[in-house]
Amino acid sequence: MTDDFPEMPDFDPKLTRKAVRRGLARTTSYALVLLLALALVATAGPMILQTRDGREQRMTDVLGTAFKVYNPAYRVVTNGCCEVTPLSMSFTVSAEPLRPVEAISPTSTHTVSQSLFGQVGHLPLGRNANTRLSQSLYDVGTDLAAKENVRKTLARLPGDLRALAVVEFTAPLKPDELESWLGTKRKCAHSVVYERRPGALPITWGSITWDRGTFTEDKEGCGVGLSNFRSWTAILRDHDDANLRRFDLSLDRLRRAARDGLAYAYVDETSSVESLRELIEDPRVRTIRLADVTFDLDRP
Repeated sequence: MTDDFPEMPDFDPKLTRKAVRRGLARTTSYALVLLLALALVATAGPMILQTRDGREQRMTDVLGTAFKVYNPAYRVVTNGCCEVTPLSMSFTVSAEPLRPVEAISPTSTHTVSQSLFGQVGHLPLGRNANTRLSQSLYDVGTDLAAKENVRKTLARLPGDLRALAVVEFTAPLKPDELESWLGTKRKCAHSVVYERRPGALPITWGSITWDRGTFTEDKEGCGVGLSNFRSWTAILRDHDDANLRRFDLSLDRLRRAARDGLAYAYVDETSSVESLRELIEDPRVRTIRLADVTFDLDRP
């Protein structure tokens, strides 16, 4: 029986080297493609994970708004969202210290970030921003700034100075009482203090604290709406509590303040010293905590 196997070709070193080189090149190409795919998965995967289901919008809704509540002595604007990396997501905010309405304040830019697992990083400003207004808010509910002493201070100042002040009520006002009182006094509340927390920053909600909620025009003065505050607390979830505590807040405090809607004080940045002299005589006003004054040099 004869074997039909073909004859083996003669060994050719050149062809062998070419074949080896082709094999090495093919293997290297496959390895590079695999490494590139793994790199893309490692980079794009976490980025897609962080931005899924509208997490970018929710980040600014929750953390951006919490940052504003954390800094009631500043006018804070969120500068869009977000810068995303494989390990974090962040956005920037512009912060301007509140001053009387005609005064100019410097603006600074800060970054708020959270990790891949949703944990908030180091926060700027907040309890470290020791402004005169934040100190006035710390003092709400304390015995500092007795009414008689404030009368003497206001009497020494020119009546046409513009002031930044915290007007504290003798007893907290319900929403309809606050609306009526501000309307009667023709006053405008930049923000409303919905908590008495002596020695710490109370929950304070302003007209631009959250710009996506429900607004009720001309409620609580100049568009500062309790309904907007309640709209925001309604989107908060139990898992937000850990991050909110980084902002010196908690779900329980926020929900209670929004539910009760009691105004313990408000921030006034438009009144003159003369009008504050009249206001402090109101029996519903416990005291006025003067944070800043300025004179309009252009006024005739």
